[in-house]
This record gives sequence, C-alpha cells and structure tokens, in this order.
Amino acid sequence: MTKTAIIIGAGPAGLTAAYELLTKTDIKPVIFEATGDIGGISKTFNYKNNRMDIGGHRFFSKSDTVMKWWTDLMPIQTVPSSDDILLNREIELSKNNKEINPDKTDDVMLVRNRLSRIYFLKTFFDYPVSLSFSTLKNLGITRIIKIGLSYVYSILFKREEKNLEDFMINRFGKELYLTFFKDYTHKVWGVLPKDIPADWGTQRIKGVSVIKVLQQALKKVFVPEKDLNQKNTETSLIEKFYYPKFGPGHFWETVAKKIEELGGKIEFNKKIINFETENNIIKTVVDQTGNKYEADFVFSTMPVKDLINGFDKKDGKVETIADGLEYRSFITVGLLVKDMVIKNNTKLQSYKNRVPDTWIYIQEREVKLGRLQIFNNWSPYLVKDYENTVWLGLEYFCNEGDDMWNTKDEDFISFAKKELARIRIINEEDVIDSCLVRMPKAYPGYFGTYKNFDVIKKFVNKYENLFLIGRNGMHRYNNMDHSMLTAITAVSNIINGIKTKDNIWSVNTEQKYHESK
Repeated sequence: MTKTAIIIGAGPAGLTAAYELLTKTDIKPVIFEATGDIGGISKTFNYKNNRMDIGGHRFFSKSDTVMKWWTDLMPIQTVPSSDDILLNREIELSKNNKEINPDKTDDVMLVRNRLSRIYFLKTFFDYPVSLSFSTLKNLGITRIIKIGLSYVYSILFKREEKNLEDFMINRFGKELYLTFFKDYTHKVWGVLPKDIPADWGTQRIKGVSVIKVLQQALKKVFVPEKDLNQKNTETSLIEKFYYPKFGPGHFWETVAKKIEELGGKIEFNKKIINFETENNIIKTVVDQTGNKYEADFVFSTMPVKDLINGFDKKDGKVETIADGLEYRSFITVGLLVKDMVIKNNTKLQSYKNRVPDTWIYIQEREVKLGRLQIFNNWSPYLVKDYENTVWLGLEYFCNEGDDMWNTKDEDFISFAKKELARIRIINEEDVIDSCLVRMPKAYPGYFGTYKNFDVIKKFVNKYENLFLIGRNGMHRYNNMDHSMLTAITAVSNIINGIKTKDNIWSVNTEQKYHESK
C-alpha cells in the first residue's frame, strides 16, 4: 500500500521534500499551503510585470548537492542576457552543449555579480567592511585609529561570548561594532545585540572577521578572479551567484509543476491547525475547515508556535515556551522610478551609470529603512522597462501588529518615498508607481523564550514520523540552501531507516556546513 507524506508549507523546504520523495521513494507527498502562493518567503511578487523578490535570494551554496539540485532543474545560461549585451559585458557562461538563451527561454539561471554595500554618512562602504582606501577616506583618520586600536584590544582580551554583542566585538573590535553593527542589528531585530544569543552570529556571520576580510582582499590582489574557488570563501564574501530569470518564485513555481507532473499534490488555502497523535505517532492532521487527513509521515515548515499549539497532547511547559517564541516581520515597498540620485562609483559596468548593487544596507540612523533592493541588478527581466526605469524594493523590519505594520498602504508608501529622498538616494518627484507587500513571520527571533528551545526540540523529536524542516519549521534563521538541506536530510533518513533527528538539526550549525562545503 502506498504511503503518504503530508507536507505543511509550499516554501523551499516543503517543495524540496516533496520532490525528493517523488524522485527517490514510493511515498506520495501531499502539500498543504495556507496561502494561494508558491515559494513562502522565496516567492516573487508581480506588480504590473515588475517583479519583486521578497527579501533577496542569491542562488549560491557551499553544498554541491544543492547547487546540482538547482541547476538540474534550471540550467545556467550559455548565451549573454539582455543587460550583458547592452553593456558588452563578459561573464562566465555555462559550457552546456544545448543553447540556453535568456532572451528565448524562461527556465534559465543567470550568472550575476554580487555587490552589496553599506550606505552610511551619505556615502558607500564595502560590505563586509574592508580596509580599502575609500573606507579609510570616508571614515577619517581619527575614527580609523580608534577602530584599529579597539580591534587589537579585542584580539588581546577576548570576551566570553554570552550574546551577539560579545560575538561581534570579538571579531571586529568595539569601535567597528559601534560604527557598523549595533544600530543596524537593532533596526533589523527590534532588540539590542546584547539581548540576542551569540549563536545567531554563528549561523549568520559564521567565519567572517577582520582577518578573513584581509585574507580575501590579499587573495584578490594576487589570484585572478577566475581562479578563486568560492567554495572556500565565506558566504558574505562570495562575488558571483546564480539567479532565476524571473526571480526565486519562478524557480519554485517550476519545482511545483514538476511535483504535480510526478504525481504529487498541492492543496492551496489549506491551513493545518491540529494534530491527532497515538503512541508518539502523528496519525491525522486537521485543516481549518475540520477536514482530517491520515498521514504516514508529516513534514512541517509551519511556525513552531502554531505547530505546538495544534498538538492534542502537550505539557504546559512546552506550550508556554512555544507561545513565547518571537518573530520579526517585514514590509517591502516597491518604487518604480525614472532614475536614482546616487550613481555608480565602482569599477563594475552598469547601464546608464546606475549603481550596480543588488541590495544596499541602509545604516543611516535618521531613517527606519533597513535595506534597499535594486531589482534591475538581480535580473533585467524582473523589470518591465529595464532601459528607462529603475525598480526598487525598500525593506522595513517590524513586528506583526505594531504601528508600522498597521499603517495604511498609501500612508506607508508616502513615508517610504520621503525617507529615500531624505538620504539623497532618489528625488521624490521621480517616482512613477508604487506598491507594498507585507511578509509576516519572516525571521524567527533568537530572543523571547528561544533560550529554552531545546525543550521543544525534545518534545517534537519523540514523534517518529514528524520532521521539522525549513526556517520557520525549525525556528532557525536558515538561508534557502540550508532549508533545502534539512528537507533532503529528512528524506534520506526515511530511506535509510534513521530514527534520530540529530543530523537534521545539525544543518547550519555544524562547522562542516560553514567551512568545508
């Protein structure tokens, strides 16, 4: 008799699990998606044929498995894209024998330059922060001396890493931390770094430090770029990445079609709210209308808070910890503009001298804006009129239900336009059109009751046929590739009869996932 896997959520982890089951087992997956969209936080929002990547997703991984997974389903371009041709830009094209031309086919991965910088003091700084001439010039000699001395002090007198502030100061020195990290982290998370556990840094900053940045800078001087092995480069320092022609949502919609072609099923607008259990096995899941579905296996990417609340049997301690888990949401304002005030001051080629960044970290303390995406630079095909307009995404970090979240769309868009003009990035009168997208529970918070999360892990791990995967599913700030790896590992465990969930939880925590991949 065919076994059934119920998968909660049609984001990267859920879709990866379904595809792995269909291609490697006889288990039939059924995906229940609470919304009408594919891709979760990796979806692409289409506004009048201007496409918006919610959060910005670079397709790069140190895992060969994930890189092959992506490029098998969406091959790399072998012919220059439209903006490559406009700029007469040379890129490293795939050697695939079959022609893969982005102007003629949609299912293609583009090869893109990675440039993300910090906008601070109305000028640009490298990200990660480098000790380049422009950095020294922009910061000034007094601040540079303070940064240097505090960094030496941080090497000589290491702090016990009780929180994220300690973690950052140990790697960058106190002065550099205060200049570039403290305020931005507070803006993103709504709490100070001293109130965030150090293990957030282990997952997101990993091995990046002043020493790593210097090593990478020297390598760039003495080793030609084409010879650099990006697998040995810290993620924050990677210079090239793949990107689907129409954004990440395009890729995951392609995966969803493959799943259905292979016999899998995707049910939209079906929210799972309850779980009926027996002898540490989930027997049945229940949707919002009361319909019940029997399951041999359950893969959950739903927020852990909601998952725990849906169990028919749980103790008060687990429920209290789950209820105390916190999330950070964000709002993206799309602005279509004629042009930007800021211009390209880099050596990278750009059309009409536009800034070549994919996104810009906004460090200016006078605005609430956290990050700015320039969709033209992710893919020219995201923008309806690439040659004559610039399509921007202004990202604001907030809490679901707070004043920012509850502001009316038109008022928030007006506020966002004024902020971007205030810091001299655009002229307000150059805005042609606009839209707004809210994304709840975008980032699992490492505060609240998170310090007691092991109690939840122990509770869910006892259910043999339950697999928590993905970002919200594990309440872990995973990148897209890590979310996929949790799904791939879970399916592998089923195939190989592995009962423990340790190797799933170890994705994006063990050193091998950071360095050797």
